[in-house]
Amino acid sequence: MTNQITTITTPFSFGVSVNCYLVESGDRFVLIDTGMPKRRKQIEAALEEAGCRPGALTLIVLTHGDIDHCGNARYFRERYGSRIAMHREDVGMVEAGQFFSSRKKRNALLTWMMNSFFALSPRDRFTPDLLLDDGDDLSEYGLAARIVGLPGHSRGSIGVLTAAGELFCGDLLANTDRPELWSIMDDAVAARASVIKLESLAIEQVFPGHGSPFPWASFRED
Repeated sequence: MTNQITTITTPFSFGVSVNCYLVESGDRFVLIDTGMPKRRKQIEAALEEAGCRPGALTLIVLTHGDIDHCGNARYFRERYGSRIAMHREDVGMVEAGQFFSSRKKRNALLTWMMNSFFALSPRDRFTPDLLLDDGDDLSEYGLAARIVGLPGHSRGSIGVLTAAGELFCGDLLANTDRPELWSIMDDAVAARASVIKLESLAIEQVFPGHGSPFPWASFRED
């Protein structure tokens, strides 16, 4: 049985949009990624329209620690009374605003630039309530799904795979022009290993961080 999924798409930068996904199960909701802080009102309006009220959002799952995916996590936790969950490897990105905390070291200038323009501001930083690992079950939060470790874009990148075969893959895969491996990778070897890992899983539909959802078969046949 498929889940009721609301795709919330907002502009990010350089002509690229970013997605977050509200998954409804009965009278409870799980939000996968949270968008940019400057798009907060638009995203919150979409939650309200979908019937997600304070107290009904049981969990916020962050596929990784970049600002376009975790920018509203702290606000939504306070607003809706939910818990925030992510992988421990990316915690430094959301606690201290360190863009490269779970990525390969870069030169000082690039590090400064990324921390200045693509890191959480102090008012939006937070400590997650729950640390997730590969294989963790989300059923206690109302969603029949498990966590899939998908390093590559960052060391702490994860996906959410539901029992219905819906994969929320963060920034491992994208579909801006066609289904493909996302072009921005910190570790290409790890990313390819993550794709190979997906080949053994029962996936029907892919919900990427950037671009439109697509059937898994369309990526495999590419």
